[in-house]
Amino acid sequence: MREPERAVDSSADLSPGAEPPGEDPVGKARALALRMLTHSPRTRAQLAAALSRRGHDEEVVAAVLEEFDEAGYVDDTAFSRAWVSSRHHGRRLSRRALARELRTRGVEEDTVREAVAEIGDGDEEEAARDLVRRSLATSRSRPYETRVRRALGVLARKGYPSGLAYRLVREELEHEGVEADLYGPDA
Repeated sequence: MREPERAVDSSADLSPGAEPPGEDPVGKARALALRMLTHSPRTRAQLAAALSRRGHDEEVVAAVLEEFDEAGYVDDTAFSRAWVSSRHHGRRLSRRALARELRTRGVEEDTVREAVAEIGDGDEEEAARDLVRRSLATSRSRPYETRVRRALGVLARKGYPSGLAYRLVREELEHEGVEADLYGPDA
């Protein structure tokens, strides 16, 4: 037995991104944002971009983000502090590299500066020195030039300034008893 055909409402908006009648666009956007936050922490800008890419109207995105701000689900300051702490201690990234990562995630400049300021000069130098020691330790059997190039490359990829990199590589080589004829910026 065939089901009777239903009349199609020709006045319904069937354009791309339009919500079918009866569906709550704010509810759908909220559900998507919650799924994203369950997967990993996000900044306000990341959530806004993702919701917009999925075709949600600006008003819907703004309403959901405001709701999440009030509930404490989205906090760029807390995100930035946690990000900086984790990435600095885990990956040994410099303040400059951390600031760049936060900016690409849409964090406001004032928040970036506050989060990165929590890493002091001594902390940054200690992390860089640790990277140099590791690099030099794994390249002991290599020629001098190769060891220096690799150690400097490690620090450059992590965002450390060249003056600091040259100084630390020279100091660590001298600590090993290798005469370092390394002269770079600020030498």
